[in-house]
Amino acid sequence: MSALPEIRDLVRRHVGRPTPTGLVLHRSDAPTEPMPGQSEPIFALVAQGAKHAVLGDRVFSYGAGQFVVASLELPVIAHVSEANPAEPYLVLGLALRPPLIADLLLDAPPGRGEPAAGIAVSAASDDLLDAVVRLLRLLDRPDDQRVLWAGVERELVWRLLTSEQGGTVRQIGVADGNVVQIERAIRWIREHHADLFRVEDVARVAGMSVTSLHRHFRAATTMTPIQFQKVIRLQEARARLLAEPGDVAAVGFAVGYESASQFSREYRRLFGLPPGKDAARLSRLDSAQLADV
Repeated sequence: MSALPEIRDLVRRHVGRPTPTGLVLHRSDAPTEPMPGQSEPIFALVAQGAKHAVLGDRVFSYGAGQFVVASLELPVIAHVSEANPAEPYLVLGLALRPPLIADLLLDAPPGRGEPAAGIAVSAASDDLLDAVVRLLRLLDRPDDQRVLWAGVERELVWRLLTSEQGGTVRQIGVADGNVVQIERAIRWIREHHADLFRVEDVARVAGMSVTSLHRHFRAATTMTPIQFQKVIRLQEARARLLAEPGDVAAVGFAVGYESASQFSREYRRLFGLPPGKDAARLSRLDSAQLADV
């Protein structure tokens, strides 16, 4: 029998209460607006409802009993797609710790050596759900939690590492290799998103050839470095417009656009509305409609 119903009840009961470091529980009673976010190394299991996320030209839709793992900080645009007060969206997130994964890799089967995606979605196995429910049960048992939490967390991560998405999880624990180089490239692009640069500049920072950079960067992010920069620029612009609605053209120039019309056109293509109209609409929404985990 699936442990999912009990997981759902435990998440519902403990949302809003203190949780151990690394564990996040979230509830939404209605669909939310598509909002930019930065995925970090995390495991997230949907207990009820559904979510929709876009990364570059790839779409990820996942619902109850499915999980997502992310190994890099990627510019996703996501929203809760199925939720209502009677059956709210319920999700738990657990940070994936590199030292724990590195330790487990010593006993894990060897990887296939192919570039793995930086984000992946799968159906949760019964073994994985069993580990999740036993972890959540510890929230009701503080004395047991102090002694048993680390062991159950270790089992849960092992189930992920030996699942079909093990390649994505493996990247988090590898201290060297291509994933570290791609992380370096991503960090540099974020820091220089408003600047003009050539792909050769990114390759040099990453310590890779241009050919190798393109192959591994696209595998991890679904985008080329230039496409990635564009998404970062537009997400930064939307965050600025949401925080301080005002001069749209000035925001476009601040994030690196030299043409106001190009900025407006590309913003609308990504977010569905021109920047000024989008900012005005977002300012009328409450925090619950914008919140997304």
